[in-house]
Amino acid sequence: MCGFLTEVTYSTDLLPKEKFIEILNLSRKRGPDSQGYLSNNSQVQFGFNRLAILDLSANGAQPKSSYTQRYMYVFNGEIYNHLQLREKLSFQKFKGNSDTETLGHCFDELGIERTIRCLNGMFAICIYDQKTKTTTLVRDFAGIKPLFYGWDGKKLVAASQYDQVRSHPHFNVKPLDLSVLKLYFEQHFIPAPFGLYQDTFQVKPGEIISFDEQGKLTAKRYWELSKSKKATYKDETKAINKIKSSLDKSVYDQTLSDVPLGAFLSGGVDSALVCSSLKKNNFNFDSFTIGSESKTHDETERANAFASNLEIQHHIWHLDAKESLSYWDEAMQSIHEPIGDFSLLPTFLVSKLAKNHVSVALSGDGGDELFFGYERFQSVAKNIKFQHYPKLAKKMIYAADRYTLNKKYVNEVLLANKQSLAHQGLHTRFRNDDILKLNADLKEINLPSNFDVFNYNNTKNKEELLANMRYAEFYGMMQKTLRKVDLASMENSLEVRVPFLDKRLINLALEIKPRLNFYKGTQKILLKKLLKQRVSGVPMETKKKGFSVPLSGWLRTSLYEKFCDTLLQDKAEDFGLDVRHIEKMLKEHRSGEADYKWPLFTLYTLLK
Repeated sequence: MCGFLTEVTYSTDLLPKEKFIEILNLSRKRGPDSQGYLSNNSQVQFGFNRLAILDLSANGAQPKSSYTQRYMYVFNGEIYNHLQLREKLSFQKFKGNSDTETLGHCFDELGIERTIRCLNGMFAICIYDQKTKTTTLVRDFAGIKPLFYGWDGKKLVAASQYDQVRSHPHFNVKPLDLSVLKLYFEQHFIPAPFGLYQDTFQVKPGEIISFDEQGKLTAKRYWELSKSKKATYKDETKAINKIKSSLDKSVYDQTLSDVPLGAFLSGGVDSALVCSSLKKNNFNFDSFTIGSESKTHDETERANAFASNLEIQHHIWHLDAKESLSYWDEAMQSIHEPIGDFSLLPTFLVSKLAKNHVSVALSGDGGDELFFGYERFQSVAKNIKFQHYPKLAKKMIYAADRYTLNKKYVNEVLLANKQSLAHQGLHTRFRNDDILKLNADLKEINLPSNFDVFNYNNTKNKEELLANMRYAEFYGMMQKTLRKVDLASMENSLEVRVPFLDKRLINLALEIKPRLNFYKGTQKILLKKLLKQRVSGVPMETKKKGFSVPLSGWLRTSLYEKFCDTLLQDKAEDFGLDVRHIEKMLKEHRSGEADYKWPLFTLYTLLK
């Protein structure tokens, strides 16, 4: 994994090289092994910080020019099928074995778009065509790797970190975008294609954006998750066998590395399956788990049981609250853009543990979104029989079920006007009245009109509803998780790979009939059954935990003064925030009158 910076100018001068390198250095932890620079001395300059994973020699260094010198490019990520792509090329003059060099040869022979459609991996790429004077930005189909850019018709700046774009003198004066600020408060992260400040953006997952010689922008999706792919796997046994073989192949492909590789291992299904596939592929590796003194959050017992059953060399780092908090400031340095997910701390810590032993780690992210693992799927689907009823009737049904059957058949989600709005609301932990008390101007501000993640219609068909929700989770919650993991791991110069987000495995998940994975409120059925086959000695988990921390208690004790120092500063006024209301939230949380951990952390990462 690496970090890059690109500047392309259309009517102004390029930054002086020393200033450009200063901004490039903001991503040095993403690539501590070496630094490269390339410019045509007129319109474009590239900078690159390398974390060497494949071909550790200078042959894998960047920025790169293709063999014909037509294309200048930088690339962050890994192309797992690059050796297969090499075999298909007629031109075979390779100096090394890096996927970076493979890309350049593919650009020369196949062109940019055809090359991108052939790739299986995780990547953010910036390409400058010296023949047509066209600049192209590309992001992988699942959005694993970030790609931010600033563009105002005169200057294009693209980078691996948002703070690099904002640090460029052309974009550090841009005003706040209030509609994106409101979206951040609601969703607790800033999804693509948005940037918090005007004229700053992100490339969407599966998107190609090109700027021609005059700066005209053209954007297209080369891949998008389908909501309506026909289910071809309707038999449980066949579906499990196909998942098994596809996951094993994905994991095998992602062991491609010239440096040590391991895996994260929690007490859940997905990471345990990834580890079982590594063992199935006869791969010797270490696994890593963070332990907590909180029984609510600690997963070490199950993780250790998985590791023992699979005969894995397992590393557990048990931290009490005091030791965990001693890493707070270091972990918060990883936040280069606002992100309101405090599981960033344990993710940072497990990445720190892993980096002591390996430079690459495989994770189980993506399984919950693709195979219906979240409770949210059930929360919305539970009400499907009554969602189309008139509002008064829904209120009566809800009240009757609540007071006589303790919400056995419906829940509060029923009261929403639409299934999509109910689903969207399940992702916010920031009450609307608190948002408006913090910034009254947001009352007249709508969310960005092109925020369409939850744009789907009511349906009485449960499988259609689940497909709609999976699409929204893929481009919603999963993107926040991927950003958190990327930020926390790259602060430790650790590359994290995501086998469940292999292109073939994603397409397979869409071809499996939803009821095989989600039936009568039971989620992720096929993965659980596959895990039972692979690791029979460990009982199924009864309650999903995941990496987290007891932030509510910490905010009332150890972190209270730190949050006060950050949240009650003058900087809050730059975002139009009422400091008096923030102070009120802090005091009510500390007294136990309310639990504001989510909104307070969301504000903290905005103002830090």
